[in-house]
Amino acid sequence: MSGQPSTRERILDIALDLFSERGYDKTSLRDIAERLGTTKAALYYHFARKEDILLELHLRLHEIGYDVLTQLDGLRDAQAYVEAWPRLMDEFIDRVSANRDLVVLHLRNVHALEQIGADERHQAENEDLMERFARVFANPEIPLADRVRMACSLGAVIAGLIDAGKRFGDAEPAELIELVRASVHDMLRPAQAASEPVPAPSL
Repeated sequence: MSGQPSTRERILDIALDLFSERGYDKTSLRDIAERLGTTKAALYYHFARKEDILLELHLRLHEIGYDVLTQLDGLRDAQAYVEAWPRLMDEFIDRVSANRDLVVLHLRNVHALEQIGADERHQAENEDLMERFARVFANPEIPLADRVRMACSLGAVIAGLIDAGKRFGDAEPAELIELVRASVHDMLRPAQAASEPVPAPSL
């Protein structure tokens, strides 16, 4: 029946639940297979190692980043980039919020995620994603002040949510998401307001 998740996606969803509930280190392939209702041998058909499952889950965040870039691909005017960016960052955060279990995964399994950092596929996708964003920020037709604010806002989402476990591992995901959103909104204030001098404190 169409519309149902594939076995591969069901494995990933179950693994995400278990990694978030128990932790990556305390979850075995057998645990995943049992919750799926299959054998460990059948699981090997889709994933040979537990690390491969973790990598696929992490790359779901890359997919969200690529979706943002796809929307940028349709823009040709520098002003359109500037005007669209706050909406795109909100959508980025909304998508991450809708996949809150991914935030929990990154908050609670920092050491395990560090181990997949050297994976060739991960490195290639990460470099490609960052390079594509960098080309936007390097566009000389976009005013420098806007490019800096755009780059800083993206950095806030990455540092505040995707790499959050290294910094905010004790945070509640819902609160963290909204704090990151507020920080991004602060960064993306209109350029004129952002450039206004801060009044000197009264003596």
